[in-house]
Amino acid sequence: MKRRTHGLVAAPAGLALVLTLAACGGDNQAAADSDGGGVSGEVVVDGSSTVQPLTAAAGELFAQDQPGVNVSVATSGTGGGFEKFCQGQTDISNASRPIKDEEAAICEENGIEFTELRVATDALTVVTSAENDFADCLTIEELNTMWAPEAEGKVKTWKQVNPEFPDEELELYGPGTDSGTFDYFTDEVNGEEGASRSDYNASEDDNVLVQGVSGSPNAIGYFGYTYYEENADALKAVEVDSGDGCVAPSAETAADGSYTPLSRPLFIYVADKSYADKPQVSAFVDYYVENDGSIAEAAQYIPLNDDQKGELESALGELQG
Repeated sequence: MKRRTHGLVAAPAGLALVLTLAACGGDNQAAADSDGGGVSGEVVVDGSSTVQPLTAAAGELFAQDQPGVNVSVATSGTGGGFEKFCQGQTDISNASRPIKDEEAAICEENGIEFTELRVATDALTVVTSAENDFADCLTIEELNTMWAPEAEGKVKTWKQVNPEFPDEELELYGPGTDSGTFDYFTDEVNGEEGASRSDYNASEDDNVLVQGVSGSPNAIGYFGYTYYEENADALKAVEVDSGDGCVAPSAETAADGSYTPLSRPLFIYVADKSYADKPQVSAFVDYYVENDGSIAEAAQYIPLNDDQKGELESALGELQG
């Protein structure tokens, strides 16, 4: 029987992050468990590109206390990550949406029991180039006009989205179909998960999307708030109007619920067997949870509130048995 527990976003800050937070983990569980001897081995992680920078930052910081552990974090997208996870190929799966019933069924068929940990929140961000001087706020209806399946091959200019916009080519960039960000955006904007036009520039690598959007004043795309913040000099965050006026994405608006419907929780999924049988996995997960707030803030993610942090700690306690 699989176990599922729930807990509550965003780019890598590199070496400076490691140096800044190294002291935060000095008394973490990994060090305590190892009695100074340390643990070693590999922790294999795959999945969401949105969550990747947070988990990678956690891995870099963890390495300051446990240099014998290598935390490898790949980005196959949320769906691609779950495919590997449910085949037993990874220890942890990063996810920008909850696991689907059909994915959980495959895990169950393969004997993969898991625990869901909610580690941060995200303000999914619609962006244009910083050079764009007309698309400051878009309604959900306008986003739907751009991205709905029936727009394929038909909605080609900004003017078709809003008659006040220029008659310029609409250049669309977005995540691929294995992405949890794609699933979430299409569900909220187009009314059905996976329902989207396909004639756009797609990539599972958010850095590729950043480069594409920033390179043209007529481009628009969407991805996690982390990647916007890391590239705010080249990008403009578009405010979103879901019926109550224009709201900009931010840590505050995502946390208070006013940035709707594009604020969302972020997760890691831990294979229970990996946690039980691999000391390096349990040490890393314990460290991740115990230092989640500090890691999230330093990595520019939106951290959990007190209630959500309590839920996360309870979920870890259940995993620890």
